Amino acid sequence: MSEIPAKRLPARFFANESGNEPVRDWLLSLSDEDRKIIGGDIKAVEFGWPIGMPICRPISGRKGLWEVRSNLPGGRIARVLFCIHDGHLALLHGFEKKTQKTPDRDLDVAVKRMKGLQR
Repeated sequence: MSEIPAKRLPARFFANESGNEPVRDWLLSLSDEDRKIIGGDIKAVEFGWPIGMPICRPISGRKGLWEVRSNLPGGRIARVLFCIHDGHLALLHGFEKKTQKTPDRDLDVAVKRMKGLQR
């Protein structure tokens, strides 16, 4: 029997003060197909870390922030922003990307949550 490879960087959902997990909630709001694609990409990062393009890349100008890049049906794209915290992939913010450039609003949400982890 072959051994199941260990996750190099297991994912954990960021939880806010009230215990809500915004990325989990966002994923659960998506279709099964979209959720499966994004979950597969997160899994690729968990098992393959460090991993690069096309699945994962650092966010320039936002130290410590990375994105999981998912291509969804119909030419749509989704991003899950994360940082590495305590030996885990901390899933901070997920969204469907509508423009070429990631909106500052989405980056700011992730940075704020990342700073909350450091406390």
